[in-house]
Amino acid sequence: MSGDFNTHNNQQPNINYTDHTVDLSKYSIFVDGVTSDPSKDYQSFIKSLSTLDGEGSNIHRLLTAAVGISAEGGEFMEIVKKMVFQGKPWDDHNRKHLVIELGDVMWYVMQACMALNITLDDVIAGNVEKLKKRYPGGEFDVYKSENRVEGDL
Repeated sequence: MSGDFNTHNNQQPNINYTDHTVDLSKYSIFVDGVTSDPSKDYQSFIKSLSTLDGEGSNIHRLLTAAVGISAEGGEFMEIVKKMVFQGKPWDDHNRKHLVIELGDVMWYVMQACMALNITLDDVIAGNVEKLKKRYPGGEFDVYKSENRVEGDL
């Protein structure tokens, strides 16, 4: 299939890209109705942050970590995507770029560790324990990866 919209449209004459089957105004009302107040309202957002901070969550570092890990992970994925799907070469420059983005991810992981008052060793040890429980034989199992036991996060 060509990446060109018109070529694709001509190859698939039964596909109508402009016909909307979803009433977007009704969908907007639905989305708004199932969205939490802190996601929609500044005062509720501030109250949520304040409550979490009062509970000792270190929410400012957790939020920094969560946003940063997601953003930098996306930048890492963007390089991989371009190599796999768009012909970006596997070369020293792109490998170095991946390492730099991975370093940015780690910076935010350390923010999360500081927020949770844990070490990177604690994170790795917890991950190893989780995977030992999931794969007690020490080998990947498709069934176990898709069918988790109760309590397996």
